[in-house]
Amino acid sequence: MLKDKFIILGVTGSIAAYKAAALASALVKLHAQVQVIMTKNAQNFIHPVTFETLTGRKCLTDTFDRNFSFEVEHIAVAKRADAALVAPASANVVGKLAHGIADDMLTTTLLACTCKKFLSPAMNTAMYENPAVQDNLRTLRTYGYEIIEPASGRLACGDTGAGKMPEPDELLSYLVKELAYEKDLSGRKVLVTAGPTQEAIDPVRVITNHSTGKMGYAIARAAMLRGAQVTLVSGPVNLMPPPFVKVVPVRSAEDMFQAVASVFREQDAVIKAAAVADYTPAAVSAEKVKKKDGDMSIPLKRTRDILKYLGEHRRDGQFLCGFSMETENMLRNSQEKLARKNVDMIVANNLKVAGAGFGTDTNVVTLITRDGVRELPMMSKDEVAHAVLDRIFAV
Repeated sequence: MLKDKFIILGVTGSIAAYKAAALASALVKLHAQVQVIMTKNAQNFIHPVTFETLTGRKCLTDTFDRNFSFEVEHIAVAKRADAALVAPASANVVGKLAHGIADDMLTTTLLACTCKKFLSPAMNTAMYENPAVQDNLRTLRTYGYEIIEPASGRLACGDTGAGKMPEPDELLSYLVKELAYEKDLSGRKVLVTAGPTQEAIDPVRVITNHSTGKMGYAIARAAMLRGAQVTLVSGPVNLMPPPFVKVVPVRSAEDMFQAVASVFREQDAVIKAAAVADYTPAAVSAEKVKKKDGDMSIPLKRTRDILKYLGEHRRDGQFLCGFSMETENMLRNSQEKLARKNVDMIVANNLKVAGAGFGTDTNVVTLITRDGVRELPMMSKDEVAHAVLDRIFAV
């Protein structure tokens, strides 16, 4: 995902420096080239050999180190960088960068960088909230630095509050978002629905389906990585929300309908990957509710058709995409759905095909539009997500 991307990882004097080792390892696993630059104080918390072992590169610590090929080292590194992240960023280094002070290898390199730069402040709560530090962070934002807000919790010093460096996975997500894909969907707004809905029969039981939300979440994540502004309306799932995506949690089909209806007209594309429970219990009499023989029949009524509503209320220039899961006559049923719901594309799959359907990490889909049919081979759901977005935004 980050193959051949050259990333500067700056490490400064903070107890959180140990987390930077896990971040360096994660970047290498994504095939990035990682150049670690440590301040003198950082070496009191973690040894440069740790980073050299993880990255396979010499850890830079001294601006005037003579043991290198003849070139101005900090300039050469700055020119190669696709992104730079300082994690942890101490109050000292934040202050230096805000005022253009370059007195070590890290600060001289960062001042020479023209790539995207991130800072992850990590320090005692009182230090972080100090007006001088906050002023420095505001100044750095005006210079184009992206400040990753610290987490709150118990700090190494024993205090509780803001100032913790986020976990490596969260820091990694910023670099992946910046570098993994071209931002060909920048400025676009995408609405995705995902997961199942649940219709309560009584305080204990629900009508639902087997949807896990994996396909919808993959689409939301892919659109975000390509620069789109994404809203994800999600039924109850056991998935981590994609970072940098606005998630609207819902439970029933009516909840999902209301959430979608309130925002869909502002979107460039609406992708309905949710598997809505098609029926909701009608009013049940008190006498039936009291039955405990386990075989009482529950009168059902259809839920509101979200995709049909979208097709009836669409605006010019908007692209609507629905999903179709069939067990027979997939192509015919999906083509009929395309026309009946007045949408631009149906992503269809047959639940009887190996590698397709609910709960899998792969999918086998057919993209159906009024212009034709395109069958895709078995792919990961992430790959399917990008293929769907390619087709939507190719028009």
